[in-house]
Amino acid sequence: MALVTFSNPEYKDKTVYAVAGSHTETLLKLAKEHKIPLHHDCQDGECGNCVVRVSSVDNKQRMGYHLTEKEQTVLRHLGKLTKDDIEKLALDDMPSEWRLACQMIVRDEDILVEY
Repeated sequence: MALVTFSNPEYKDKTVYAVAGSHTETLLKLAKEHKIPLHHDCQDGECGNCVVRVSSVDNKQRMGYHLTEKEQTVLRHLGKLTKDDIEKLALDDMPSEWRLACQMIVRDEDILVEY
């Protein structure tokens, strides 16, 4: 089980348990199940309204799976990542701190999600 802490300056932080590795448990789904007011619209990785900053709490530095094609496109459009950033992430096998909550699958790690 993973602990996911949702943090926003306008709301009290909330930590919830997530079933890691289910391949269906996105951050957005988890937020909705626990009534966390994370902004979203399309829920399909097209609009970018659910962009979040994710960091590792347990220092595993994995923070979910690699960016999806949709995430790469939308995050570049939003100015969160450059083409060079995306290439570096692929080469270094490092996670991106910027993710789309509707696309990121929770893994077996404790993370902080700032929204």
